[in-house]
Amino acid sequence: MESYLNQNFDVKAKHSSEEALEKWRNLCGVVKNPKRRFRFTANLSKRYEAAAMRRTNQEKLRIAVLVSKAAFQFISGVAPSDYTVPEEVKAAGYDICADELGSIVESHDVKKLKFHGGVDGLAGKLNASPTEGLSTTDADKLTQRQDLFGINKFAESELKSFWVFVWEALQDMTLMILGVCAFVSLIVGIATEGWPKGSHDGLGIVASILLVVFVTATSDYRQSLQFRDLDKEKKKITVQVTRNGFRQKLSIYDLLPGDIVHLAIGDQVPADGLFLSGFSVVIDESSLTGESEPVMVNAQNPFLLSGTKVQDGSCKMLITTVGMRTQWGKLMATLTEGGDDETPLQVKLNGVATIIGKIGLFFAVVTFAVLVQGMFMRKLSTGTHWIWSGDEALELLEYFAIAVTIVVVAVPEGLPLAVTLSLAFAMKKMMNDKALVRHLAACETMGSATTICSDKTGTLTTNHMTVVKSCICMKVQDVANKGSTLQSEIPESAVKLLIQSIFNNTGGEVVVNKHGKTEILGTPTETAILELGLSLGGNFQEERKSYKVIKVEPFNSTKKRMGVVIELPEGGSLRAHTKGASEIVLAACDKVVNSSGDVVPLDEESIKYLNVTINEFANEALRTLCLAYMDLENGFSPDEAIPASGFTCVGIVGIKDPVRPGVKESVELCRRAGITVRMVTGDNINTAKAIARECGILTDDGIAIEGPVFREKSQEELLELIPKIQVMARSSPMDKHTLVKQLRTTFDEVVAVTGDGTNDAPALHEADIGLAMGIAGTEVAKESADVIILDDNFSTIVTVAKWGRSVYINIQKFVQFQLTVNVVALIVNFSSACLTGSAPLTAVQLLWVNMIMDTLGALALATEPPNNELMKRLPVGRRGNFITNAMWRNILGQSVYQFIVIWFLQAKGKSMFGLDGPDSTLMLNTLIFNCFVFCQVFNEISSREMEEIDVFKEILDNYVFVVVIGATVFFQIIIIECLGTFASTTPLTIVQWIFSIIIGFLGMPIAAGLKMIPV
Repeated sequence: MESYLNQNFDVKAKHSSEEALEKWRNLCGVVKNPKRRFRFTANLSKRYEAAAMRRTNQEKLRIAVLVSKAAFQFISGVAPSDYTVPEEVKAAGYDICADELGSIVESHDVKKLKFHGGVDGLAGKLNASPTEGLSTTDADKLTQRQDLFGINKFAESELKSFWVFVWEALQDMTLMILGVCAFVSLIVGIATEGWPKGSHDGLGIVASILLVVFVTATSDYRQSLQFRDLDKEKKKITVQVTRNGFRQKLSIYDLLPGDIVHLAIGDQVPADGLFLSGFSVVIDESSLTGESEPVMVNAQNPFLLSGTKVQDGSCKMLITTVGMRTQWGKLMATLTEGGDDETPLQVKLNGVATIIGKIGLFFAVVTFAVLVQGMFMRKLSTGTHWIWSGDEALELLEYFAIAVTIVVVAVPEGLPLAVTLSLAFAMKKMMNDKALVRHLAACETMGSATTICSDKTGTLTTNHMTVVKSCICMKVQDVANKGSTLQSEIPESAVKLLIQSIFNNTGGEVVVNKHGKTEILGTPTETAILELGLSLGGNFQEERKSYKVIKVEPFNSTKKRMGVVIELPEGGSLRAHTKGASEIVLAACDKVVNSSGDVVPLDEESIKYLNVTINEFANEALRTLCLAYMDLENGFSPDEAIPASGFTCVGIVGIKDPVRPGVKESVELCRRAGITVRMVTGDNINTAKAIARECGILTDDGIAIEGPVFREKSQEELLELIPKIQVMARSSPMDKHTLVKQLRTTFDEVVAVTGDGTNDAPALHEADIGLAMGIAGTEVAKESADVIILDDNFSTIVTVAKWGRSVYINIQKFVQFQLTVNVVALIVNFSSACLTGSAPLTAVQLLWVNMIMDTLGALALATEPPNNELMKRLPVGRRGNFITNAMWRNILGQSVYQFIVIWFLQAKGKSMFGLDGPDSTLMLNTLIFNCFVFCQVFNEISSREMEEIDVFKEILDNYVFVVVIGATVFFQIIIIECLGTFASTTPLTIVQWIFSIIIGFLGMPIAAGLKMIPV
């Protein structure tokens, strides 16, 4: 079975081809209810629609760009446009309508933009200020703006009501056929036996069908609500906005035309708009157009489209068009209908359901044929084969109902849906544990992870950074203890240089918030450096006003430094400032500021002193940054790159970023669970090693390597080296990508990777599970990830691995339980029909058994919470069989026991309990039914553990399990004692009840004995 499944029902957890997705769909032959079975699979036709829309967008934008380029050449005398402002817009105090705004950006219409007075003119027409943003103090005005220009929300598919799920559950082909049987049974029964006696069989089947439908619909409806809640969480994105003169964080869904949004590298453009100011802005429009070539955005080409990503640079933009008026809004509406890819387990269990369904269908047909043949032979022997009574017609109908019900029980439709139920439950719980799962498949894949490649900053450390040591003007100082006295110990000229460098060469900002307090915005590293600048007596706003910024080169992981060129007020000369990885910036310096504040050449002795200082800081687990500057020649052009050498070193700072509490224990837990943790960081190798030792990642037999060294290794060397690598320092995003690819392809590992920056996207995409940081992560990183770690904590990653294992094992437990019921119910009814000419389990009884094993069984076993024992097992890895030998052992062992018990009762039951008279067969069949159900109840408890003998451990922690078992027993008593006329049962004596329970319970020691058999 496993090889057939791997051949035909094998899809990847990520990036499966359309062919693979189509293939398994075509192979699903026996499907009782396609609407329900394929509810959580991708809608391929909607995906093709979205791809066609992307191609249309690409063509539209290509033409728009060509037209705008042509328009540039003829723009000098812009002819007045025939645009007139609609009356309702004019009455509201605006000079432009939403449609005109939309057409300017969507069509890249330079002519229209010029006619409306450029970006500043449009801001004025929208009653917004390019510096202060929107004023939202007047609530009525705000509502009016929303009514006229729309809100930044996309059309979502409406939440299906409970009754839709009831209707979908009724689409089950076998239930429909049973419904028809019940209807015919009612008519024939009433015609022959009168009301109410003749209606009992028919009404019994109808009641069973309705019970199955409502329980199924309730379970499915609850699942859909869980997914809706998770979808809401996925869409929570905030951006930096200037409103009412203050910089603040705002949800992208609260944005309105006229808002001023601050974009940085890795952000997603939240709505259509226009570039106001910024540097080196490169936009990736592939998500919207499919075009891989990035686009430069500047004052000449100011158009920014919703859904595109900032690949480089930073800027301020004016929002013009929001929500469904944007191309992204229209594309998103189609994309969301396309749905997520189905997970490997869903597909595999669809395969299992298909195989067993075909077997069940065969047995059902044969059972019906055998029962009918037996009936004909009986009539032939009495010579009444041409004379049919109503009772005989009902008997024939009952045979047909039994055959159909065998299909109901034999086709395990619930298997693929149990995966979804388990994943939905796990995702909801993981949300509470600070992990947001973006793709269903990641949940189950994480359970098989064998390697975690983790970032250092913010994941293993707290990301609360402070400058604690510095080496400014060749003098090492303890900043943490000095505080404000540091300024007096540094020459005045050096302090001025430092403040100039810190406040101009930064991606952060110091602002006054609406409560009048000073607030530092930016990454933790930037915040630490800006705090140092403030402690040196600097004033951020004054410093920024004093100098004109000519060029900005934002930080990126490849260069490992950032730079700025400013124009000095005295004489208009230019100066470049740079900061970044200490050894890289220091290597670009040929001069240094000495202890008296003078610039002197950087000799061998000074270089050695500074390198020793860097290593000392690094060995204390400090992040080190070097700050340097150079005065540029007057001929420098903003189009040129900032020079790579010739700088003057001002100083080196050591930033403390403490290790997160609990990380060491989590790393040790991973090691015991067979998961290798590797640290991949851009930091100095000594810093990385110090932190890795503190976390327990770097051991005596492990290797720490630098990215540039790793890059130079040949494939043969990598084969030997990679298994030993525990730390990779000074790594570039491509080093991370190479390591992940090698681990996945050459070493067949299942790799989880953390990332926060834009450049991490390729590695996150390549990994089996991409983990993005919720706090420090950019939107691009989150978009490429499968799971978002909301608290950026390594311990949360271990929790995700634990939940992943829990999902995988829970589904295995459920499969084991369901296949046991399938096998026994099939063989009992089939063999009994063949040998005795009647089936001991009626249609109503089989529907009840189906509900126990399908919906209720899934609820009980697929929602088992994880325990610490899970992390003591080795991971399944990439090649593990889903239905293991241990599962087959348990299934076959239990099936044989249950089959023997039922056969013994059929053969010897009457004499054993002294049953005789007209009701003896009914009483025996009731006893068999009761024993069968109690076998399933106790087997469900045994299925809580596939290898462990103690199945009662922490059973009360899973209240769902306890409720399901309790409800099953309660309703079984009701069915036997009260619903005899409908369920073809009769009340049992106390001895028979005790016997049924003992027979069921005996399955538990047998299950324990089976677990001792090695496989």
